[in-house]
Amino acid sequence: MALLGPRQCGKTTLARMICSHQPSTYFDLESQTDLRRLANPEMILASLSGLVVIDEIQAKPDLFAALRVIVDKTENKCKFLILASASPHITRNVSETLAGRVEFVDMAGFDLTELGVDNWKQLWTRGGFPRSFLADDDEDSFAWREGFIRTFLQRDIPQLGINIPAPAMRRFWTMLARKRNDFRLPDRQGG
Repeated sequence: MALLGPRQCGKTTLARMICSHQPSTYFDLESQTDLRRLANPEMILASLSGLVVIDEIQAKPDLFAALRVIVDKTENKCKFLILASASPHITRNVSETLAGRVEFVDMAGFDLTELGVDNWKQLWTRGGFPRSFLADDDEDSFAWREGFIRTFLQRDIPQLGINIPAPAMRRFWTMLARKRNDFRLPDRQGG
């Protein structure tokens, strides 16, 4: 299974909760120790059993081919849960390498069906990312969102192959946000 979604939407938290209820092995590929443990992925992963979680798999794209080999072995004793930030590159890698062997689950932040309609105002003002929504106060929520946006513009956008300077993209987003309630007809936008 592939659990995909934006950074900080709760993929790791959900995976750790699942792991706490069954025998499992967890690899966090942002950890140099775990990256070294997977230097020979076929040998290491094939020796495991139970649930094997590979978090931030985009850090080691060669794992997709190794997973295909392991999953196809009849003696395989593992169930794999791979976590990745959603991107066209990752989705394509998983789809091509593990075609017919993987089920996708897309995660986003909280929504009204999870939180209930009584929380609509907080969801509207803080957004659905867990750390923003659950922050102690609006100031902490705002600070988290500012940091998230900065990281997204400086790190994630370039990784998607979009080569627009972060300040220019931020200005564009600000312009769009200011226009959100402007219901004028498109042919009248210039004046």
